[in-house]
Amino acid sequence: MDLPKQVIEQDDLTLRRFNGEADLPELFQVIEESLEHLRPWTRWLPEHSLARTGTFLSSRAERWESGEAFSYAIVLNGAIVGACTLFRHDDTPDRSYEIGYWLHPAATGRGVATRATRALVEQVFRLPDVDFVEIVHDQANHASGAIPARLGFVEQPRRPAERLAPAETGEDRVWRMTRDRAESLTASDTR
Repeated sequence: MDLPKQVIEQDDLTLRRFNGEADLPELFQVIEESLEHLRPWTRWLPEHSLARTGTFLSSRAERWESGEAFSYAIVLNGAIVGACTLFRHDDTPDRSYEIGYWLHPAATGRGVATRATRALVEQVFRLPDVDFVEIVHDQANHASGAIPARLGFVEQPRRPAERLAPAETGEDRVWRMTRDRAESLTASDTR
């Protein structure tokens, strides 16, 4: 099976595959410092704990090898400032992945999530038999929605969703990037 790169370097920004227990102290601290920033939109936050972060990290290797999820630490100037993942749910359409991301509040507004997402788009289309990638977020989460719009994703019909985080409205926006669109955008960038 073809797999995405384990380390993606872009000047001061690096996406690197999580390193299990070695990343636990730093990742846990970044989450702790980001709690209020993440709380409105993050479904997993109510279960946040050191043990849960450890479980997340220990499951990454198996999920990477199976192709179920490719999770990266977002590292800016040598420090973890968030995470991003290419992943599949049980109900994810065949031949597709979804992208998720979050950042420490000090790293927002600087293009970090946009650069990380662009890198994940490049990686997902290195995989065989992937036709498209999606970003799904609550319709009220405007910061998350700015990223796919900026990168040229095409908005799909909105869909109802269970409200699992405090600020969620129960309606998701869905953005899609097809392989063909990604290739045409890349070609136009190089002109």
